[in-house]
Amino acid sequence: MQAVYPHKNERSGLSSCLFFTVLSGDGKLTYEGKQYKLSPGTCVFIDCKKKYSHETGFNVTTEEYQMISTRRGNVTIAESDNGRQGGNEEKTDRLWSLQWCHFYSPNMGAIYRKYQERGGKPVFQTNQLDTYHRILDELYNIASSPDYVRDMRIHEKLSSLLILLMEDAWDADKRAETSSDTIDIQKVKEYLDANFKEKITLDDLASRFYISKYYLLELFKERYGVTVNAYLNQLRVTYIKKQLRFTDETVERIAEELHIEPTYLSRLFKKMEGTSPSKFRKTWRGSGTARQREERNSETEEEKQKKLHNI
Repeated sequence: MQAVYPHKNERSGLSSCLFFTVLSGDGKLTYEGKQYKLSPGTCVFIDCKKKYSHETGFNVTTEEYQMISTRRGNVTIAESDNGRQGGNEEKTDRLWSLQWCHFYSPNMGAIYRKYQERGGKPVFQTNQLDTYHRILDELYNIASSPDYVRDMRIHEKLSSLLILLMEDAWDADKRAETSSDTIDIQKVKEYLDANFKEKITLDDLASRFYISKYYLLELFKERYGVTVNAYLNQLRVTYIKKQLRFTDETVERIAEELHIEPTYLSRLFKKMEGTSPSKFRKTWRGSGTARQREERNSETEEEKQKKLHNI
């Protein structure tokens, strides 16, 4: 793919990973808050769920922009804007040319994490550049062919490319650093289930499970579809509802059990349930305690059964 004018692309939230290598020209990638300069031979492999942007052509000078370019292969013959031939000077085009492909799969998030665990980086240089080019060329040829098993052959080439990325990424030192981050996220959930009444912070969880808190947040959200804090709040509100329905505990006492302020409890409850704790309790209590109400309902059912037997 040859860029024909300066441009910048920004994306995020895609269920895919992007791989590309720069054939010629130069550009810039912004990913996870870092900027990378890209030049011929640079390889890029990123998770497109995260925000990223890439651009090319913005380093060209004003004088170069004022020239009219006539493309001949990978070389630009520059001509001034008044129509004069700029000598016969040949000039390398800074707009980049790329080979690229997207990997689309529900499992790409897990695959990319494995790539990172092995020491893989979003931007890297490789001594196997020719192999990457060959696989991508073969992939493009298959994609444009009428082969009736084309999809299977594409899958085969994509798998070959992923294997090459995994092999190229291997870094024993980096692996040793990240191996402690490989945890069973289910254990974090079980800990929250058992200890939601305690005061829990992300730093506490990260320390307990020997993992970066940012990585923990990512794993938990991907596995359960909610953040750690959202799940913790769900557990607490479920407990508050139970206490309001079946006990006479005050809001202040329930808040004390959960190690939170009563005002925060009330705000959290209303946000998640759409009503205040006191109104919620009234809908379940009627008159008397919740236990007395249930006992009356139970007695009423027993009386109904006796009446049915007496008929």
